[in-house]
Amino acid sequence: MLTEMLRNNITPTTETYSMLIDMYCKDGKVGEARDIFEYMTGIGLVPNIITYTALLDEYCLRGEMDEAEKLMDLIVENGCKPNVVTYNSLINGYCKSKRIDKALCLLQEMHFNRLTPSVITYNILIDALCKDSQLKRAHQFLKEMEAHGLKPDVVTLNSLLDGMCKNAQIDEAIATMKEMGNTGVVPNIVTYSIVMDSLCEANRLREAVDIFSFLTTTGVHDVRAYTIMIKGFCKEGLLAKANELLKNMEDNGFFPDEWTFNTIIRWFIDGKDVM
Repeated sequence: MLTEMLRNNITPTTETYSMLIDMYCKDGKVGEARDIFEYMTGIGLVPNIITYTALLDEYCLRGEMDEAEKLMDLIVENGCKPNVVTYNSLINGYCKSKRIDKALCLLQEMHFNRLTPSVITYNILIDALCKDSQLKRAHQFLKEMEAHGLKPDVVTLNSLLDGMCKNAQIDEAIATMKEMGNTGVVPNIVTYSIVMDSLCEANRLREAVDIFSFLTTTGVHDVRAYTIMIKGFCKEGLLAKANELLKNMEDNGFFPDEWTFNTIIRWFIDGKDVM
């Protein structure tokens, strides 16, 4: 595309190059994006924060944090001010690389630079802390975001629910789920699936069935929800129920995926044929 523009004597601007870099990054072609970045700087064009952030985000998504750090240094050296989106990309990259302390340092840096963290900023950090079983710290950040006038969304609360469930706090998770409606946050299929899966794992199948029945009556369910319940029935040795639900799943237009088949195969290997 760039070659064609130059061939037709169309002079690309910084904005043009930024869009091309963003397009290549979103397509996973970071090499091509970097080539365009080097070309534009080589001909004297000055990248803006949109240009830098597009490339930075791709480095972070790929876990190439050394490259991301070098680019961040270049941003500062060139007098370009990182924005909230830039910091969110870096914080996400560090969290995915299990370097949560580094991500938390960036949050403090945002405050120092008088940048207001967004709901996305806090969602990234809360999710990482929950996955690292740092629930107390995650709840502290929930309070912090609320103190800054930011309203938690379903992503925020799903992360907390998942953390609670994985740390044997199922009753607390159920109470939080029930309270969501009062806070204006509507639970989604992910919310219910997190709780159903944990109930099945804790041998509380009856409660999971109640939630699934509610989803069925409201028309809110998916392959994952069905598979969770199939696994729950298999776990309790209710193989006829599991088979019945599998057929019901297909009748309702939901077709088994890899996880569904793996669940069935696992119980087949264990001598518990559900077919």
